Amino acid sequence: MRVIVASTIAPFIEGGSTFIVDWLEQTLREFGHDVDVLKIPFYSYYPEMPAQMLALRLMDVAAHGDRLIAIRTPAYLLRHPNKVLWFIHHHRGAYDLWGTPYQDLPDAPVGRAYRRAIVSADHLAFSEARHIYTNSAVVSKRLKDFNDVDSEVLYPPVLKPQRFHARSYGDYILYVSRIVHHKRQSLAVEAMRYTRTPVKLVVAGKADDPGLESQLRQTVQQHGLQDKVTLDFRWISEEQKVEYLADCLAAIYIPFDEDSYGYPSLEAHHARKAVISATDSGGTSELIRDGNNGFLADPDPRAIAECMDRLYLDPKLARDMGENGLERIRELGITWERVMEKLLA
Repeated sequence: MRVIVASTIAPFIEGGSTFIVDWLEQTLREFGHDVDVLKIPFYSYYPEMPAQMLALRLMDVAAHGDRLIAIRTPAYLLRHPNKVLWFIHHHRGAYDLWGTPYQDLPDAPVGRAYRRAIVSADHLAFSEARHIYTNSAVVSKRLKDFNDVDSEVLYPPVLKPQRFHARSYGDYILYVSRIVHHKRQSLAVEAMRYTRTPVKLVVAGKADDPGLESQLRQTVQQHGLQDKVTLDFRWISEEQKVEYLADCLAAIYIPFDEDSYGYPSLEAHHARKAVISATDSGGTSELIRDGNNGFLADPDPRAIAECMDRLYLDPKLARDMGENGLERIRELGITWERVMEKLLA
């Protein structure tokens, strides 16, 4: 099959929304399909969004390829007679983050007008799709609640999961992710003030905001956590991530209302490591069963510290939870074979 994969990107910024495109392309080729990838720069600043959305709508790909798979908003505005969406999130400031501190449109007449324009364009694109898949039940629920659109959950796998492995169960909890406010690395660092064991924390990733780096460093210094917390502020390569996961005691991933389980959670389970997440972290609760393959703690530093201490004091529990994590991936059928079957049906 001749497949077009289309998504919007922010140039020079990598993360889950770019990995899903790159990994899908590679897997499609491995399954013998011809693939062309359209990575379209898109700036999510609301006054400029309508013009960019119109430009996407005017791009003509209707006569090319047998299937269009559109991923990140608003790439699905492209027209094609066999358009399938692997929908990973709305422009959240116009939807579930409207009315929260993370809202990026002003709650004023101009902001509400832009919000209506975004929602209207989305409705049009959704009505044209042959099928809509999502990366989590959380996102499927948002589609139903906000757009009255039905969808099917199709969990995205990681590429070559066999590269992850457990070499040991050391003394550190690993938080590897892009450093941004809503990932709440600050909450993990705060938790280290309340641990009662020698457990340590490694925070690894590149920060979008240098001010956030400074804030985390200040917290470590202010509370004398230098011997307990390691801050590795750089882009972590896939090879370095494998090495970090191989020897950690467990992983932590505590974003606010995440769209899906997050690749850090899935990667940790492939490495046979337990995952600590939070009860308000959104899609992570679809992967993590509290007390089985990790913990879903209250988003409170003391509660998170208690989970860290439990794993440190009971290495067997940490290993058993890690093994259960790998089994949980199998239960949910998170495989590329299933992705190919669904997206190309």
